[in-house]
Amino acid sequence: MSKTVLITGASSGIGAAVSRALVAAGHKVALAARSTDKLTALVEELGAHHALAIECDVTDPDAQKAMFDTAVAHYGGLDVVFANAGLGAKAKGTEHGDIDNFRELVMVNNFAVTVTCKYGIPHLKKSKGHLVLIGSQAGHRALSGSVYSATKWFIRGYAKNLANELEDHDVRVTSIDPGMVDTPFFDDDKPDALRPADIGNAFLYAISQPGHVRIADIEIYPMVDGH
Repeated sequence: MSKTVLITGASSGIGAAVSRALVAAGHKVALAARSTDKLTALVEELGAHHALAIECDVTDPDAQKAMFDTAVAHYGGLDVVFANAGLGAKAKGTEHGDIDNFRELVMVNNFAVTVTCKYGIPHLKKSKGHLVLIGSQAGHRALSGSVYSATKWFIRGYAKNLANELEDHDVRVTSIDPGMVDTPFFDDDKPDALRPADIGNAFLYAISQPGHVRIADIEIYPMVDGH
């Protein structure tokens, strides 16, 4: 059955790969990001009958509210929400980290995700839908002084909290926690890392389960190194 999926951070990397996998499988997508040029190109690639571009700064709650209003007005409802927008650290550890980057990490990786979930939940209750969060292997390991890692530990715990909150409403919650993925997230190519399409496949697996099945989390790592 075709589903309608809203994706934040959709203009490149994991978000774009998941959108391609979804459209190839017959689903429709609402693609949100700050980069309108990349979004427009992605919609042209996927086809306007299957994809909608929405400019959105996820750290702005009003912009997120408008994002959901636009998506629902266009498609009539939502079956899946993918809180995917995220940032990485500019330096390792806390002592040598950048304070402005700390703020950005918490605002995008944590605060914005809570806003996405808050505004998405009412729509998912109506459809008995699915809420998917992007975590990381960094949320399963203690990385020395890493503020980025701490934001992903938040996602791991928050997904479990949301699952408890939404279980009685038949809304499923899944955290997808990948190891290193070769995306523009990194400055250099990562030939031994996962590919964005690998996460697209994991996403399809999670949302394609029958209604009585919930995949709580998916840890997906590259065979080499794995972090």
